[in-house]
Amino acid sequence: MIPTVAEQVQFRVDRFQYGRVVGEWGGRHIAHGRQPGPDDILLNRADYLAIADDVRIAEAIRESTAAPPRADAQQALEVSLAEHMRAPAGVLCQSGWEANIGLLQTIATPRTPVYIDSLAHMSLWHGAKAAGAPLHPFRHNFPGHLREEIRTYGPGIIAVDAMYSTTGSRSPLAQLCDVAEQTGSLLVVDESRTLGTDGPLGAGAVVALGLAERVPFRTASLAAAFAGRAGFVCVNGLDFVDYFKMESYPAVFSAGLLPHEIAGLAAALEVVRTDDWRRERLRQISTRVRDALHAFGFDVGGVGSHIVALPGGPDLRAIAIRDFLEERGVFGAVLCPPVTPRNRTLIRLAMHADLTDAQVDRIIQVCGEARDTFGPLPAAPKHARATGPVPVQVTEVTR
Repeated sequence: MIPTVAEQVQFRVDRFQYGRVVGEWGGRHIAHGRQPGPDDILLNRADYLAIADDVRIAEAIRESTAAPPRADAQQALEVSLAEHMRAPAGVLCQSGWEANIGLLQTIATPRTPVYIDSLAHMSLWHGAKAAGAPLHPFRHNFPGHLREEIRTYGPGIIAVDAMYSTTGSRSPLAQLCDVAEQTGSLLVVDESRTLGTDGPLGAGAVVALGLAERVPFRTASLAAAFAGRAGFVCVNGLDFVDYFKMESYPAVFSAGLLPHEIAGLAAALEVVRTDDWRRERLRQISTRVRDALHAFGFDVGGVGSHIVALPGGPDLRAIAIRDFLEERGVFGAVLCPPVTPRNRTLIRLAMHADLTDAQVDRIIQVCGEARDTFGPLPAAPKHARATGPVPVQVTEVTR
């Protein structure tokens, strides 16, 4: 007898509950640790510059609720954000997810190959699918493999993250610009984790590298360093804005931002631009933690990134490490399949500018104790030793 649609849905729910929660995780949900206390260190948020509670932003939001909404407020913010990113124009979206989906949906077609880094954010993958475009993943941060793919399938759109959300690795943007220009392709860079933290006044990694004129499209989630809830598409052509607003499905079929959200983001932009000390503090903290963990033997990469990921290995080992850290007052984010490959769950520690020297000492000490207890690296799964790693799609849990 063929099961009903409702029965098929329930089967999938049961497979998750009994297959993963009960079977793989021993009855404990991997994302549900203990509740943090007032003295615990929270490294599980994307507020890298620690501006979420800034009184200037709160006051701007309060004032916006007491005054009539400005008809031109969103357009003014779009202009300010574009100028901040050294671009001619830009479009505000409801989220970073919708910015990426809307952009890829409006620039790709079923005849346009989309070449996407295997670790790029899932919203870029979904944007290509929304356009019906053929997808061709290339090896993470491997421009040579990208060239091979383009030689095989022809010029297309190259989609990458400036900084990848799971491991904090940085994209070789200058090399990717070369590939795009030499092959007649178009480069899209997601700056969600570098806008606000990199470059002059936080203009982003593309500006920091002097590549603004060579990258036609940049996107960003403003839920990270801007501590808001919106997304932005930054473009090098003024006429693209009206096209996007009338052709992008997320722009057409979603409600716009509310006046108090726009006011909060405008204030956040001023804080980001003014408080350069936050970027410097974040760099100091991140370098110190990353260098210490590297000395402990953890494979945290060699890049200057405020995202530091401890390799957890299989889910149960990662849960044990998460519990160990939380018992000692350090709270990271567990990233497991489908966010990571199977048996490569991570504990992501997102540094932020508000950490004190004593808290940084504590983070390093606790990570050292975790190394002594669990070892710096998990044992390689048997299938990985036999066949080598397989590229997978990796994304953040939320955006």
